[in-house]
Amino acid sequence: MSAKGDSVKAILYALGANFAIFCGKLVAAVVSGSGSMMAEAVHSLADCGNQVLLLYGLRHAKRPPTPEFPLGYGKALYFWSFLVALMLFSVGGVFSIYEGIHKFHSTEPLRMPWIAVGVLVFSIAAESVSMRACLREVDIARGDRSLWRWFRESRQSELIVIFGEDLAALAGLVLALAAVLLTMVTGDLRWDAAGSIAIGVLLMVVAVFVANQVKSLLIGQSVEPALRAAIADFVNARPEVKRVLNVISMQMGPDVMVAIKAEMSRELDTDDIVEQINQVETALKARFPDVRWCFFEPDVAD
Repeated sequence: MSAKGDSVKAILYALGANFAIFCGKLVAAVVSGSGSMMAEAVHSLADCGNQVLLLYGLRHAKRPPTPEFPLGYGKALYFWSFLVALMLFSVGGVFSIYEGIHKFHSTEPLRMPWIAVGVLVFSIAAESVSMRACLREVDIARGDRSLWRWFRESRQSELIVIFGEDLAALAGLVLALAAVLLTMVTGDLRWDAAGSIAIGVLLMVVAVFVANQVKSLLIGQSVEPALRAAIADFVNARPEVKRVLNVISMQMGPDVMVAIKAEMSRELDTDDIVEQINQVETALKARFPDVRWCFFEPDVAD
């Protein structure tokens, strides 16, 4: 069973880095006239907005349950994460491609391109700091799993989004730097335009992967496979339980809902069964603090 990375810390690192990068990129884009640089500036601004939305989503998810929402607001985080993926696709990806197509028809040369190069180098350094902070939290969460397996299995939508954003941002900066340098060397503005389009395509691909992961959580995905198996093993090992018939779980933002059907170890009257079920539920929540709701049904068949 994996631990959880500190999503808030990763988001704050990314927000600080992206705001500083946005300011530098915008100045460089205006001065140099680089389409790749303008695409990157818009990308960084969109990322800042995305991180604010994720922070709001984390806060919204912590609201207590109400009669109308008896299982709380944890899944609201998935809505905001999905919205961030849409923004990454539209604001970042679509604008970058539009800017690249527009630049293909431009004849205005880059002005003071070394300013753009300097800002891009600074941005790569700043984004690397943000990426390192994100990877530190991802490493805590993924344990001994590969990055790809963690990405596919993780239920921390906000950490998935930040990882995708940072990865796209770093790769986009490298593409933008290559495009500006090639334009400087060759004098061919089509390299700058191609760089902007490549950045747009990259953002769209990452956004689709992120949105697909968050979509599963919106629909109602179970907890991570390792946690689900650990819960079943824990209940099965309890002396009150003869065998576990079924375990249904659902990730509700930072919290977990579990429904268990199990055969009790011996025949008891109603009061004794209730007491044993309460003991199992108390022990389960103590062992797995993320389990906020537990519904236990004694039975002899699934």
